[in-house]
Amino acid sequence: MINRFGQRVIRVLIVDDSLLISNMFKAMLGDLPDIEVVGAANNGQDAIRMALRLHPTVITMDIRMPQMDGLEAIRQIMGIEPIPIIVVSSNVYASDYNVAFNAIEAGALTVIEKPKGLDQKSYETVRDQLIAAIRSLAGITLLPRTHKMAVRPANIGPKTAMLHSYVLQSIQVIAIAASTGGPPILAQILSALPDDFPIPILIVQHNMPTFMTAFAEWLRTRVKIPVSVASEGLHMQRRHIYVAPGDAHLTVTIDRVLHVDQTPHPSGFCPSANRLFQSVAASFGSSAIGIVLTGMGDDGVDGLAALAAARAHIMVQDESSSVVFSMPKAAIDRHLADEILSPEEMIARLTKLHQYMKSARQM
Repeated sequence: MINRFGQRVIRVLIVDDSLLISNMFKAMLGDLPDIEVVGAANNGQDAIRMALRLHPTVITMDIRMPQMDGLEAIRQIMGIEPIPIIVVSSNVYASDYNVAFNAIEAGALTVIEKPKGLDQKSYETVRDQLIAAIRSLAGITLLPRTHKMAVRPANIGPKTAMLHSYVLQSIQVIAIAASTGGPPILAQILSALPDDFPIPILIVQHNMPTFMTAFAEWLRTRVKIPVSVASEGLHMQRRHIYVAPGDAHLTVTIDRVLHVDQTPHPSGFCPSANRLFQSVAASFGSSAIGIVLTGMGDDGVDGLAALAAARAHIMVQDESSSVVFSMPKAAIDRHLADEILSPEEMIARLTKLHQYMKSARQM
């Protein structure tokens, strides 16, 4: 459907057992020419039926609902007719029910919080987040969660020999950037690493600032290596994973000291993958590995250029396994990727690196 301005209309299905929240979302979206609310469901079973009947562009999904909760509805929708899903929840910090990242693991693409109150500031904050999320996810094509990609040989760039050379004995840090679709891929890769994996890992994951503590806690339940949200002045330790705070850039010095700051960056992203990669390039040069996973936009590509100039090794996620290919594609288009890999192939590379380093230490 095209509106009078020539824009393709984004069809939204709202799923929430609260009539107040459902009506609030309708009001938030009601006067936008490019968004149409096509239906509202109050439980997971109705959400599945309406998704199959109405074919919405995007779904907003509550979690705690009668008859069938949102997590099960997400799993079933993503297995039958995948649609970009935004989880809207007030239960993000429940220690026994990590709503945000359980939902993303089930197939949702992002999470925003319900209004904390009925005041104008809370309303406007959630409205802006909701509209931005709907517009950014509209048009994404998803594969059913049951779909299996054929494993194929890695697309290997000209510097791959570096990964298997004596240089690897001096790898000091791995820096990873991810955005939309990143959390489950990060969990998949990091959970496959052994508890004695020696190289510190620094992560920029684009998400709502309030979710990064929950994200680190969620990773902790899946990963054998300790996980922390980075803070100012921390000394980077071996066998540790550091996640950038949601509202600050993460950088590292040659002395292995972590810094976080909120200085504006031209990329517009905070945290910025460019800032992380540029600091890693300046501090560790060829003793670093840079990785870009699924995500929107091109954050990280300028930082990867700095890593490439310093002869660091660069891996990017392949298109077939990416929810959104924009970030990896930006690196490929700039000829910065040494390897274009699936998550399984990245795991194989890092496992081989670990084995190589162990054998080198024993010689």
